[in-house]
Amino acid sequence: MYRVIGADQKEYGPVGADQLRQWMAEGRINAQTLAQVEGAAGWKPLSTFPEFGIATPPPLPSAPPPLPSAGAHPLKHSGMAVAGFVCGLLGLMCCGPVASILGLVFSIIGLMEINRNPTQLTGKSMAIAGIILAIVGCLIFLGALAIGFWPGLLKGMRFHHHWRL
Repeated sequence: MYRVIGADQKEYGPVGADQLRQWMAEGRINAQTLAQVEGAAGWKPLSTFPEFGIATPPPLPSAPPPLPSAGAHPLKHSGMAVAGFVCGLLGLMCCGPVASILGLVFSIIGLMEINRNPTQLTGKSMAIAGIILAIVGCLIFLGALAIGFWPGLLKGMRFHHHWRL
């Protein structure tokens, strides 16, 4: 016969081993429930009684690495990635190929910085967006040149060749 201490900290029993197995199946007690053989001194977890066939639970997995504390330095954006994005956007919207080329260069440098220091810098998506904006800005400029600017420029130019002997 056994006595157990329930989750409510009350003592239950004496009960037989079959009753304890039924309570385990019902989830009323578990391997950590303190029990005592009637007449014995001291309480111990049910998992220590071989007659219940409770396997010792496997050890808990190791804890995940701690999160950075409030005093730790948070990740910061790569300045080059931000500059590349801004220049790429300006090149696309208003400032032409010079800003687009600068945006392309700054974005590539920012992406390289982030790949070298991924635990300290963020902004990879911003650098990639800067590269895309810069390329689109350059393509639009080249398209405008091919379609409208060059024919107008060539039409306005007059070639006068005066050969004097």
